Amino acid sequence: MSRGFVKESDQETLPIIPLRPPLPVGATNYVTPAGLRALQDERDALEADKSQLSGDNEDERRRAATVIDGKLNLLSQRISSARVLDPGEQPQDEVRFGARVRLLQQPGNRKQEFQIVGVDEANVREKKISFTAPIAQAITGLRVGERADFRLGNEVRKLEVLEIAY
Repeated sequence: MSRGFVKESDQETLPIIPLRPPLPVGATNYVTPAGLRALQDERDALEADKSQLSGDNEDERRRAATVIDGKLNLLSQRISSARVLDPGEQPQDEVRFGARVRLLQQPGNRKQEFQIVGVDEANVREKKISFTAPIAQAITGLRVGERADFRLGNEVRKLEVLEIAY
């Protein structure tokens, strides 16, 4: 049948399923133990949401179930590829995955604190950055007192590690 004879209201738009934060191609999906628990809790919440979908409007229920299934598929891939690294098992005297770091940024004498975590755990408000972030890569392997150059656009900043905690 020609598409000209189909009512617009009969044409269903596909739901948009938000992607997970990107993980560079070939990168290992490192997570902290807390990060893995958060992923598992997210999965449990999505499964609970799916089981509680109402059947009042079949089209809406189907669309909502499709979105939840899509999110669950993406989440299941992340959980199955997760490699848990316990921050307590990292070398305590150098910046590694899971470290809480305090830096001095020059120029400007600006102090900055954050924890290096997995891509799904990253949250700027909680001062958590992904291990794939350029600043995290610039300081990984440094010890207290050591410095690294960090390119930010055309500017090169000096980063000095002031404190490392796990």
